Amino acid sequence: MSGSRLISPFGGPLVDLMVTGDRALELRNASLSFPSWDLNVRQVSDLELLLCGGFSPLTGFMCRSDYESVCNEMRLADGSLWPIPITLDLPEAIAAGLRPGQPLALRDPEGFMLAVLSIEEIWQPDRMAEAKAVYGTSDVVHPGAALLQRSHPWYVGGRLEGLSLPPHHDFTDLRHTPAQLRDRFSLQGWERVIAFQTNTPLHRAHHEVLQRAAKQFDAALLINPVVGMTRPGHLAHYTRGRCYRAVLPRFPEAQTMLSMVPLAMRMGGPRETLWRAIVCRNYGCTHLLVGWGDGPGFDTGELVRQHEAELGVTMVPFPAEESVAESAAFPEVAAELARSNPPREEQGFAIFFTGLSGAGKSTVASVLMSLFLERGERPVTLLDGDLVRKFLSSELGFSKEHRDTNIRRIGFVASEITKNRGIALCAPIAPYDAVRKEVRELVAQRSGFILVHVSTPLEECEKRDRKGLYAKARAGIIKEFTGISDPYEEPDDAEIVVDTTDLSPLGAALQIMEYLVAEKYISRE
Repeated sequence: MSGSRLISPFGGPLVDLMVTGDRALELRNASLSFPSWDLNVRQVSDLELLLCGGFSPLTGFMCRSDYESVCNEMRLADGSLWPIPITLDLPEAIAAGLRPGQPLALRDPEGFMLAVLSIEEIWQPDRMAEAKAVYGTSDVVHPGAALLQRSHPWYVGGRLEGLSLPPHHDFTDLRHTPAQLRDRFSLQGWERVIAFQTNTPLHRAHHEVLQRAAKQFDAALLINPVVGMTRPGHLAHYTRGRCYRAVLPRFPEAQTMLSMVPLAMRMGGPRETLWRAIVCRNYGCTHLLVGWGDGPGFDTGELVRQHEAELGVTMVPFPAEESVAESAAFPEVAAELARSNPPREEQGFAIFFTGLSGAGKSTVASVLMSLFLERGERPVTLLDGDLVRKFLSSELGFSKEHRDTNIRRIGFVASEITKNRGIALCAPIAPYDAVRKEVRELVAQRSGFILVHVSTPLEECEKRDRKGLYAKARAGIIKEFTGISDPYEEPDDAEIVVDTTDLSPLGAALQIMEYLVAEKYISRE
């Protein structure tokens, strides 16, 4: 592999949307009067790859013609191959105040301005049609389709000017822009490079297949783990990063590099594999290894092969028979995984109650809290619905939007408690299924999550009516009251269902404790 004739970026020169000097100063000064948007995790990842050229030839978030052409034809409006929509979604309240020709400041979640978007178009997409086109289904069982359906309802497209790449304070030596990685390849004299974009730790099967592929194609290896948004429930990139570093010495030093890519996964199957091939080419790679554990699911790469001449990237499939050996971990990887994934008895967890007002949620949660405090094994926090409303969400009303915001706040606090080995007892009404599932996904990324449906019937809850709320709701004094003038969506995914009509609060609490023992969240005393 002598020389340094790298493969060219996809579609022409490598895009670089960063501005400096007078233009950067001008934008910073003018941004005080710009409307702004704080990006979410996926949007930050997309922005980073747009700014640094990882998404070449794109020069911003897609406008409508590109978006519709990508959904329907897997091509940009100019005919260039591109399989995944790269869009900026905004809530209606923000989009309604924007207009074409206006600049929009894009900020990270902490409010630091990263870029300015010159708005060209604002439109409301058909997200159902997008899900069917990209994922082949609009069923929320598919994680990509579910994420899309939870996105904001308006899209804004336009060209970007970057002021700063998103800051990263971890694994700084493993983060490279496409230009930086291309420079490193050139210094090594690499021309053929196999990229392995993975979101799982490397095990023996990976090592064997990668070594075999490097020999077969006389190519160097780029271990290119995805550290943007990954599939729910996957290992945090901190753990995976330590695993990659631990196993790197097992590869030939002169032929192997490790570099993280801030890609937000779409779980898009063949389309995502094709998309990753384009990103790999922009990073200077000529081959892409895909397959088992590689993010989109097992994919033979047929779509990449169909477009291989246009892509300029060669498909290297991961042999299906190797997947059975994937669980054979190297000792150093196994030790790291064990350190980062303690047994359930040492993890935090959230018990999330849902049910009508008066069903007994808070009472059962209070009994549970006493039982946990008596055991004294882990810190425990009760997030009672009324107390949260008083101290955390006092400015919110009871519209669906405000109810969802309240539940998201509870979920965030619970995730912070549980990731530090605490127990969070959450007892709101939480009437809507979608936001309950959103909270489950958030907490379950790092901790246990147990949904308890306190299914006490409406008639019984009305009989109790200690606060007179049902009576006021029936009289029309209280509007949007769950079970009377506002719906309650019963969960179909509750781990535990208890009806306190004839079951005492202690009896319900003990039933939950039995479940926790059976599932090894706690030990039997």
